[in-house]
Amino acid sequence: MMSIKHFLRHSAAVAAMCSVSFLACGVAACSDDDGAVPSVPPPGGEATAYITRVLDFMPAVGQFTNASPEYEEGDTQETMNQKVLAAIGHNNRSMISLGGYGGYVTVGFDHTIENKPGLRDFRVLGNAFHAASNPDPDAPVGGSCEPGIIRVAYDKNKNGQPDEDEWYEIAGSVHEDPAQEPWYQLAADYGNDVNLYTDYEITYYRPAQEPETDEEKQQYIRWTDNQGNSGYKVKNAFHSQPYFPQWFEGDELTFRGTCLPQNGIDESGQGSYYVLYKFRYGYADNETNTNDESSIDIDWAVNDKGQKVHLPGVDFIMIYTGVNQENGWLGECSTEISGVEDLHILGEEIPTRE
Repeated sequence: MMSIKHFLRHSAAVAAMCSVSFLACGVAACSDDDGAVPSVPPPGGEATAYITRVLDFMPAVGQFTNASPEYEEGDTQETMNQKVLAAIGHNNRSMISLGGYGGYVTVGFDHTIENKPGLRDFRVLGNAFHAASNPDPDAPVGGSCEPGIIRVAYDKNKNGQPDEDEWYEIAGSVHEDPAQEPWYQLAADYGNDVNLYTDYEITYYRPAQEPETDEEKQQYIRWTDNQGNSGYKVKNAFHSQPYFPQWFEGDELTFRGTCLPQNGIDESGQGSYYVLYKFRYGYADNETNTNDESSIDIDWAVNDKGQKVHLPGVDFIMIYTGVNQENGWLGECSTEISGVEDLHILGEEIPTRE
């Protein structure tokens, strides 16, 4: 499995391209020089359970990009980060969209979220919900589940920044075996790509102009990936703003990481009722916020070889959209985030999975 090592962003003057890379840190534990895992002091009385910093935000192409949060002319990366913090920091519980596959946000806290044995440690808030009237009454749980992959970093050297060798990926259920998902065969029969790609790469190309005709809207923003696929992100009738992030100066936006199986199925057979099925556990915006499966155990973190690592806690969390799929009139699968909570400060004890 792939943990983030670093992201590389090239401006238009250098390469006319943004390249966001999630590479491997390749060690099996985060420890002091003597090999001992450092302890984490309990957070002080002034610590908050919620996001206090936004280090980076780069959504991929999507129908809510430049709208959640809103881009205004003159905005920079810094001002967009501030808007994200105003939306999802400090328990504000507004909403941001990460756009299509690869779009991400990186957040921090005013303390280290402790990794407590046997318990889940934090919850990622999204807007997932279950279908009220799936045409298939025997189908597994699904609705609007747009999973985001989670990465975590422990600030070992206490420099206040996530360094290249400090990132690890939370291995959710598909990381173990996609075929164990209850909807796996349904998706395969529907024609979805149900593979797990641990070295996926996609590039979005800035459109020359905003579309006007129906044909132009169907071929709005071109994309290609490293699996030999290509296509267009469609501009729908519900959202008229540009879908390519406007504060980014390059003409090509590239993301690399793990790509999950496509979980969206048109259960109506007529393009009117799409169900995005729930992964069993371990992802953001995949389960309702009140369900225990929206919470994460830091002990699920793995290195690039898929080996479990032990972190004393985490100081930074990155979330990125994990599925590349268009779902008819619903548009692209896009992870939405409204916050992150430290379960221990909140006094919630949720057992980990056995």
